Amino acid sequence: MKTALARAAALVALLAVVGLLPWLSRNDPALTVLRAKSAEQEATPEALEAIRADLGLDAGPLALLGDWAAGLVRGDLGTSWVSGYEVGPAVTAGLGTSLTLMAAALVVALSIAAALSAPTLVRGARGTLPEGRPGGAVGAMLLALPEFLLGTVGLIVIGVWFGWLPTSGWSGPQNLVLPAVAMGIPAGAMLGRLVGDALPGAFGERWVGLWRTAGVAESRIALGVLRRALPAVLPQLGLVAVALVGGAVAVETIFAIPGIGRTALGAAKSQDLPLLQGCVLALLTLGLAAGALAHFARRRLLGASLRDAALSLPAPQPGPASAKRYVIPAVLAAVLVTVVAWGMLRDPLHVDVAAKLLGPSWTHPLGTDSLGRDVLARLGHGAANTVGTAIAVCAFGYVFSLALSFVPRAAAGVADICNALPPVLIGILVAAAMGPGTAGAAIAVALVSWPNLTSHASALTQEARAAGYLTAQRALGASPRWILLRHVLPEVAQPLARHAVLRLPGTALAIASLGFLGLGTQPPTPEWGLLLEESRAYVETAPAAALAPAAAIAALAALTVSATNLAHLPKRKAALA
Repeated sequence: MKTALARAAALVALLAVVGLLPWLSRNDPALTVLRAKSAEQEATPEALEAIRADLGLDAGPLALLGDWAAGLVRGDLGTSWVSGYEVGPAVTAGLGTSLTLMAAALVVALSIAAALSAPTLVRGARGTLPEGRPGGAVGAMLLALPEFLLGTVGLIVIGVWFGWLPTSGWSGPQNLVLPAVAMGIPAGAMLGRLVGDALPGAFGERWVGLWRTAGVAESRIALGVLRRALPAVLPQLGLVAVALVGGAVAVETIFAIPGIGRTALGAAKSQDLPLLQGCVLALLTLGLAAGALAHFARRRLLGASLRDAALSLPAPQPGPASAKRYVIPAVLAAVLVTVVAWGMLRDPLHVDVAAKLLGPSWTHPLGTDSLGRDVLARLGHGAANTVGTAIAVCAFGYVFSLALSFVPRAAAGVADICNALPPVLIGILVAAAMGPGTAGAAIAVALVSWPNLTSHASALTQEARAAGYLTAQRALGASPRWILLRHVLPEVAQPLARHAVLRLPGTALAIASLGFLGLGTQPPTPEWGLLLEESRAYVETAPAAALAPAAAIAALAALTVSATNLAHLPKRKAALA
């Protein structure tokens, strides 16, 4: 009951924030409307006051929220401040485009998931499934690649260099291919890994051995195991839906697709807050509806007799620890550290227009950008903003989750809502309220990155409190505070810190994605996502300048894969949540 109330309160609070965006914005909404209607008109106090009265901004935040909520009940999303048209039709048109793109991406995702999980299913049906963690390095690598990087690389290689597919617009089925593939690859890798992790537990159950003894065909065994494993995976489809919603914003922006994600991003940048409110509400509804559909599908698949059985499959047991597992992350880390250190010795802001868009040379190892700035220098200094901000976010998540681990019920409902929100969506809201910047990107990622850490911390806390020796300590008269500080906290802090460190590469990727969309660090300050976005305009003239940040982000993605694999090495504590 407490969890449900917390979930409802978090959802109401989020909707309230969306409704209060005009009041929360750091920019004067009246000035934004004035500039949109007439850029030459002088912003006199009288003109601004008239606009505030027309928009109802002078009535106060509560009245503003009430008017917005009343409009939602009537199906009225308001009027755009910039165009003057109703928001509803624009949101409906963008939503239809995004749903088409997400449906195509889902087809790609299901195809990739089937390809990744098929070897495990076939080997298991034949009884030759090897011990150890399933899933494979290919699926893990695809899972770590962000949509904005795949979309950019696909646009450069397939669209620009080879000219096989269009690079922008929404005029026919051919415009759907590259965006759907960019969104579908990570989502399919996630689904494939989830299914691959669930299959070994299903194959290990006794009924599978009985079926083999009875001579049941391998194909029928495979179908039975797949049906048994899917209910454990379906609740995680919400993660895939969130990934698709977040990926739609970046991919639609890259390929100039008039979907709901691109519309929301454009509304945030132009401070068209009524349009932004409608887009955010549509994106939030998409994520929550997908999660609800996954839950319904699981209940239907289980059937009435097993619905309350809370079926869970045993987690796959990792193979023995090997030094080879550390080779790849060590090499990648060494390369990145070398490049960053080399770039930090150079000036990232020095402009030399006579040396713009140069190729790699001894003077400029990675070439120069459109202003003649050294790409290596900007790549090195950009790491401070990308990785440095990620370190701060992970540190915050660690401390915050450690505190929440002792009140798990209070945090559970809020965590459910945060899990349904992609960082890009929160980044849009934060940018609308605070303006784009490094601090806003850090806040956006921090707001959605704590639930996994908190879940792990809560599990560790429950395990530590249930230890038998603590019962003896209580019997001897030890105070709860002494037990907490001397026993429980040390048992939780160390494995949770390890989890927070393992999340560092993924957090840096999320920050880079916000920078790529213009919601994070602003020019001329270098940041990896921002460097990738800036270099897209001249990729044909200076490909090295575009490929350098792409390679850095890809290496960071590979580190995410390595960190994930290391997280599943045998250890005494509970598995990471």
